[in-house]
Amino acid sequence: MSTDKSKEPHKHHALLKSSGIVACGVLASRGLGFVRDVIIARFLGTGFLAEAFFVAQRIPNLLRDLVGEGAANAAIVPVLSEYAQKKTKEEWQECINAVLAWGVIVLGGITVVGMLAAPWIVRLIAPGFAGEHGELQLTVDLTRIMFPYLILIALTAFQAGILYSLNAFFAPAFGPCLLNLAMILSVWVACLFSWPLAYTISVGVVVGGVWQFWAQWAALRRRGVHWKMPLKLDHEGARQIGKLLLPRLWGSTVYQLNVFVDTFCASLAMIVGAGGIAAIYYANRMIQFPLGVFGYALSSVVLPSLSKFAQEQDMIRFKSTLFFALRNLMLILIPTALGMVIFSKWIIHVVFQRGAFDAYSTNVTSQVMFYAALGLPFFGASRILVSAFYALHDTKTPVKVATVCLLVNVALNGILMFPMKIGGIALASSIAGAVNCLLLYNGLNKKLSWK
Repeated sequence: MSTDKSKEPHKHHALLKSSGIVACGVLASRGLGFVRDVIIARFLGTGFLAEAFFVAQRIPNLLRDLVGEGAANAAIVPVLSEYAQKKTKEEWQECINAVLAWGVIVLGGITVVGMLAAPWIVRLIAPGFAGEHGELQLTVDLTRIMFPYLILIALTAFQAGILYSLNAFFAPAFGPCLLNLAMILSVWVACLFSWPLAYTISVGVVVGGVWQFWAQWAALRRRGVHWKMPLKLDHEGARQIGKLLLPRLWGSTVYQLNVFVDTFCASLAMIVGAGGIAAIYYANRMIQFPLGVFGYALSSVVLPSLSKFAQEQDMIRFKSTLFFALRNLMLILIPTALGMVIFSKWIIHVVFQRGAFDAYSTNVTSQVMFYAALGLPFFGASRILVSAFYALHDTKTPVKVATVCLLVNVALNGILMFPMKIGGIALASSIAGAVNCLLLYNGLNKKLSWK
């Protein structure tokens, strides 16, 4: 086991440099996303068009995290990092081909089934729409338009995982900018030709998925990775990824059940008030800005390094890198959270209140943001801690913790949404996030004995 501390400053410098690349990409993406959300809020507000679009967009996004980004983070990066160190380049390439082939088969099947089952899926996710035939049918139509985005973005995430294992962060970091550009251009096209806005933006989502996929594919080609259908699907590396992925699938399912519970409760306008789903979306976009720029950047960059140290059994550098990432993240997220709590109404008013986004929309959205910001540091720290578990090839512990937190969130939603309305749903998520972070920290403490 290496104990050479002289390497630590250099390693941390490299980590910060890679994090800076990812942070710049995420910052550019979030900036464009901010412009996109302001435009959407200007034309759709928090009315039924906005809620139909957000629910329809959420459905393929739920599955994307389940089979796409979750797979890249939990299984692909650690396994391919190990292959890159211990196997030949040809074996590494064969593993990639097998994994991507399985991705095409599984995701293609899910996409077809999802488009056919869209009416039932919408009724399940947003039962409050069932009594409004026009809103229900619009949501079903938009869901079917956007469902192919699932296979595009999930394969994009798979390719990003390959790039991460190569310590190549530029294309994965800046790729999401293309989705936001496509959606912004779709609004412009809709206004130029007087096309239905919700439908046109939905098409823009799919176009953005195509652009993102192409960007990652081109980056892999430049690094000599040539994706082709393998002669056989049965591959040792693919099986290893599958074993790591199975518990992560349940973990992603638990996370999506949390989202489902929040959407379900927010659709009950008679309890939480009108515009709840849209308010959660807009507030979440504001929370995701610092979380994405800093939390996503550090967790994405730290995973390959932690995986390498775990494979080398160098727990001293493993823990040093982990705490370095946590400290730097907290220095940013804690002050940011305080600012969002104090200035929540002013921020929402300045950013969104115009056009269809009126004073009521500002009030309900700022209420959600106030309580959601309380959980921001915990959400960020959890990303880093989960990456540490993945690097140790432990995908079971985060799943167990997530399951406990799902039950906490469900119980708190039921308790808080009646007296606090939509704010209660946001507060429930923040409390569940804090519980998640503390349980993950305690689990790593027991595993690594760092006291």
